[in-house]
Amino acid sequence: MVSLGEVKWRRWWPAFYIALVTGAAYLAYAHWAYDDPFITFRYAQNLLAGSGFVYNAGQHVLSTTTPLYALLLALLGKVWPNLPALGNLLSALSLAGGGLFLWQLAQAWQTRVVGWVALVLYPTFPFLYTTFGGEMLFYNMLCLATIAWYARRRYALAALAGALALLARADAALLLVLLAAHYLLWRRERSVPWLPVSLFVAISGTWVAFAWWYFGSPIPATLAVKQHQGELRASQSFAQGFAALAVSYGRFWTYRLEAVLAASGVLFALGWRRRWLLLLVWPALFFFAYTALGVSRYFWYYAPLVPGGVVAVGLGFEAAYAGFRRVRPQASFSRAWLPLAILGFAVMQGGGVWQLRQHPDRRVAIYRAVGTWLAENTGADAQVGVLETGIIGYYAQRPMVDFAGLIYPEVARQLTAQTTYEDAAIWAVNRYHPRYLVLHDGMFPRLEDMVVRHCAIEQRFAGAAYGYASNLVIYRCRPP
Repeated sequence: MVSLGEVKWRRWWPAFYIALVTGAAYLAYAHWAYDDPFITFRYAQNLLAGSGFVYNAGQHVLSTTTPLYALLLALLGKVWPNLPALGNLLSALSLAGGGLFLWQLAQAWQTRVVGWVALVLYPTFPFLYTTFGGEMLFYNMLCLATIAWYARRRYALAALAGALALLARADAALLLVLLAAHYLLWRRERSVPWLPVSLFVAISGTWVAFAWWYFGSPIPATLAVKQHQGELRASQSFAQGFAALAVSYGRFWTYRLEAVLAASGVLFALGWRRRWLLLLVWPALFFFAYTALGVSRYFWYYAPLVPGGVVAVGLGFEAAYAGFRRVRPQASFSRAWLPLAILGFAVMQGGGVWQLRQHPDRRVAIYRAVGTWLAENTGADAQVGVLETGIIGYYAQRPMVDFAGLIYPEVARQLTAQTTYEDAAIWAVNRYHPRYLVLHDGMFPRLEDMVVRHCAIEQRFAGAAYGYASNLVIYRCRPP
């Protein structure tokens, strides 16, 4: 007989889990930041200010890969206008939500060991914390919610989560195509779920129609930008970046052992837990699609691979547990070792999370200082040219020209196998004539030689004062 206390615990433990993981993750990583999410923060900031869904006022270019995340930040920003802190809180909440949806998926597929592993190893995986502030953890959570509700045949909720995931990142289409193929080929239910289909079409179709009208295309301009960047000789491909990341984590015996467990877990899924192949195929599709697209390597791109890895490790644990129970069914240790082993891995991963927080992105402080100086010392319509426009652009709130082409797609077209970022920067300066330039001292010598003829140094920021390896120089240029 189940006691009243046990019933209450089963009902309320997910809320305790969400609160615990969210609180701990946010307190540890409230300070975390990197450049790319600030482009999305500026879209949200301009929405809050009434300037429209734009990066530069009056310039309708979709330079954020995550329109839903920008809209959510703008909505919540009415209550808490500190968008970088708000983004980190949403990341912490999404981290907990992702673990919980993996647990629900394990319950639906009757593999509780995988569920326990996911609850503790997903929110303690250090790599996920490097993406704090960006949309990747939010996107992961929506994708996992889609799969979990699909597995439970709650198709309306799955359609809602899937449509939101598509608005969070367009590559959610890979997961949606996979689920649609699974439904048609394996479930073969007698009727089409018209209500979920209509819900999905209504949400995604509304966004596509708006984006086509407002931006000229629902596809973010950043896709073409990243492909152009991938053509540069200095760029690292997506597959090369993954190999480098694997080597980095492979230096630690913990992750080498997890890799062994993951490999055995995949074999276990192929033979005995085939339902899990649906989730495992998703990150595989993601990997091959990004490799085929030829985009350059950015570390946050690898976040959707983590749920598949965690599940594979969980299946490896389940395979080991099932084998041990068959060999020694009466041994008292057969039940005790599993939670101890899972807890041990969680503790070691947690140590990695704590060590990682001691190594923040050193660009953040100096970029914030540069952006603040521009906001305080330049006119509101003063155009600024810069290589990385996220943090500087967010704090400057000035019209920006970025030399990587994220804001001006024409600049990205200058990036080829025969050119460099400096070539693109020179082209952008000659084409748009920004009033101010922010340059890393010595990074673009040809551009610096060019600008000294009609620009003067306004401010210099010593990198050493901010723990950064390079100095930044602000130039004020005469009109052409």
